[in-house]
Amino acid sequence: MNNELLEEQSFQNIYIAGIDGKRFDITIKNGRFSSIVESINSQTQSNSPSKDLWISPGIIDLHTHLAWTDFDHDDQLKRDELEIEAMQAQAFEATLRAGVTTVRDAGGLLPSTAQHIGKYYSQPLRVHTCGDMLGAGDAQGLKHLERRVTEIVHSGASWIKILATGGLGSPPDTVLNPTFSKKEFSFIVSSAHARGVKVLVHTWGGITVDWAVHAGVESIEHGMYMTEAQAGQLAQSRTAFVPTASIYRIAADPAGVLALNSEICDRAARAAEAHPKAISYAKSAGVRMGFGTDYATPALHGSNLAELDTLIDCGLTRKEAWQAATETAAEILGYGNSLGRIEENFIADAVIFDADPLKSQDAQALQNSIVSVIRGATELE
Repeated sequence: MNNELLEEQSFQNIYIAGIDGKRFDITIKNGRFSSIVESINSQTQSNSPSKDLWISPGIIDLHTHLAWTDFDHDDQLKRDELEIEAMQAQAFEATLRAGVTTVRDAGGLLPSTAQHIGKYYSQPLRVHTCGDMLGAGDAQGLKHLERRVTEIVHSGASWIKILATGGLGSPPDTVLNPTFSKKEFSFIVSSAHARGVKVLVHTWGGITVDWAVHAGVESIEHGMYMTEAQAGQLAQSRTAFVPTASIYRIAADPAGVLALNSEICDRAARAAEAHPKAISYAKSAGVRMGFGTDYATPALHGSNLAELDTLIDCGLTRKEAWQAATETAAEILGYGNSLGRIEENFIADAVIFDADPLKSQDAQALQNSIVSVIRGATELE
């Protein structure tokens, strides 16, 4: 399988995923789709089905953690800087190999680190960063928060992440408690927006979902205890929802790749059990849902497509899950007019498959069918 930064190429008689029964001739110039026309012999089936190819937009993972090498931060501190850097570069490579051409790193990866790895390790993965996250240690009033937001923006981050509630490290009876006061929360959002930076919010549910909608954040993450009424608010406000559902199933398995202690596994299991209802509420209300994995260790990077299976298990159709990972994810990033679709003048981020990706049995079969991953033009509009 090839991973490449592509400026010019053409594909003849290729299928576009999601368009049945038609083949297309596609030309890429300057890293963009310059021409997409139906093939003259579009209806003619190949005599060698194994040579049939499908093209899809590149997958966009809206919630990953490429800087983390260990689930426990203390374990990462035991590693030397060069080892960490090499492992981060491997995370970039594994993620791209899975068909993910664009990510939003949801905290931990500094913009300077992303640029360094891209340049010196020749990793073409397209990365949007949040830099440092704002959490409980930052609940020190508005002056402190203004300084922190300014620092994060000056680092080059294009998003601010608010840890609005607890997570797997919090007891069940406190996990929905707000980390910040409502005034502090609103101040972070308004300060970020005033500086032209978008906001994503880690929240498992509760009052912080309402705060996020009222403040006008761009997306909420996880949200497994979101109510039906809150899903309606998200739909009305066009606030995006990125469930990151598969990570909780993974974390719930004590014998799984994370091998967490029983207390954390129990919390993860309860979160995983709640997710289908929240996703059902969101789907029924018409909430914009995006694809995100929350994967953060070498054992997980590169298995990003498993999130598609989990979203389908939680009630999305395969087409809806695919749209969450491509077109809708591009819209959430703010690039719906240039990324996430196989369309003329769009950036040619794409995945080539040797089987129809929308009919794949599961994530493993889907990954096995990847022939190449293409990263198109560098600039975004």
